[in-house]
Amino acid sequence: MLSGADLGESANRRDFGLLFVVMLTIAAGNTAMQSVLPAIGRSLNVPDSAVALCFSVSAALWVFAAPFWAKRLDRHGQRNMVVLGLAGFAVSTLLCGVFLSAGIMGSIAPITAFAAFVIGRMIYGICGPATPSAAQAMVAARTSRHERTKALTMLASAFGLGTILGPALSPYLILPVVGMAGPAFIFGILGIAVAIAAARLLPDDKPGDHAKGAAMTYPTIGGQSSGASVTAAVSGPSIEVKLRDPRIWPWMLSGLVMTHAQAMAGQAIPFLVIDRMGGTLGEALQATGLVLMTGAGAALLAQWGLIPILNLKPRALILIGLILSALGCLFTGMATSFYGIAMAYALSSLGFGFIRPGFTAGSSLAVHSNEQGSVAGKTTAVNGAAFVLGPSLGVGMYEIWRPLPYNVAAAALVIVFLYAWFNLHSSEHAEPSSPA
Repeated sequence: MLSGADLGESANRRDFGLLFVVMLTIAAGNTAMQSVLPAIGRSLNVPDSAVALCFSVSAALWVFAAPFWAKRLDRHGQRNMVVLGLAGFAVSTLLCGVFLSAGIMGSIAPITAFAAFVIGRMIYGICGPATPSAAQAMVAARTSRHERTKALTMLASAFGLGTILGPALSPYLILPVVGMAGPAFIFGILGIAVAIAAARLLPDDKPGDHAKGAAMTYPTIGGQSSGASVTAAVSGPSIEVKLRDPRIWPWMLSGLVMTHAQAMAGQAIPFLVIDRMGGTLGEALQATGLVLMTGAGAALLAQWGLIPILNLKPRALILIGLILSALGCLFTGMATSFYGIAMAYALSSLGFGFIRPGFTAGSSLAVHSNEQGSVAGKTTAVNGAAFVLGPSLGVGMYEIWRPLPYNVAAAALVIVFLYAWFNLHSSEHAEPSSPA
């Protein structure tokens, strides 16, 4: 017979497992939509830049809404916020499926379908950020200080796994009649099921329970967690650090350019696969899923496997990552076969997998322990801002000349390498953010 302590531990494990599924569902659903939308846009003869704009609008709203919800946990309660974000995700995704399928079946004009799709994505951009911060707060409230960082890092890893599962599953979720809009319906229904489970099974905390969560970066292709949100969630009251503070400005400037290069390269990949592979859009969709899955896997290999083994300092992580990602971007623009695109994109993703934790840890180490929360918030904002303009810039360049976004990204990364060599200096004021 279980004791009270055993029952409490079992409930905590159940709650953590459910929150992990919550985060995984959101990330997988978002990246699944990103992987299929370029093919849908091509089938409807919508300009590629309009496809990229759909996600830029959602990402922009996320950047502003994430800190808004994170600061209002005490007022609304953790469980309510988890359910709110999931409901926003489910409603948004289902509406997007309805609009896209209407366009596919010819019920509405293609440009009308995409305009309505943007409105649907706006719901997600506004409400979706409520879930990650609330999930963090719920885990933080139920773990000791010693266990908290590890537990929150594991929770954040669900976003990374979602970036693999979303593109991997999307080609197999094509449904009769609605066609490539199928993943939207599947993940929308899954979102409703997970929201119901969260509302019924998660503990009924009360507003004002004083648990802390942090804003998390918009889940997107190539946007694996960097650890900054974990640092923000576990840090105590923080002294404000200005963005142009000389201790962190070189790291922030480098991070802004590096993450924009990653966003540009990642968002143009589905279009590159469609154009270089030929064949039907269905065949291109499967190839796109495999390429994106390979890239996400390479990034996670760096963050979860190579970085802990190599134990490099942040400056070294960035310099190595810049070389790998610049070469990968250059080779991606030159590749003409599926194997060539997949391997080149994996190389660039491996490099970015080194860069993002290096940028986060370097910024963290540059300041004192009582400044960690402020710097972590700025690191998250920089990561998120890249996926507002980066995708549209990359796809806009792609429409001009297919290799252009990859050549520009490679050139920018080389320039940052030279800047980083002379301006990034490792400090040891505090423990770095978790690279996972």
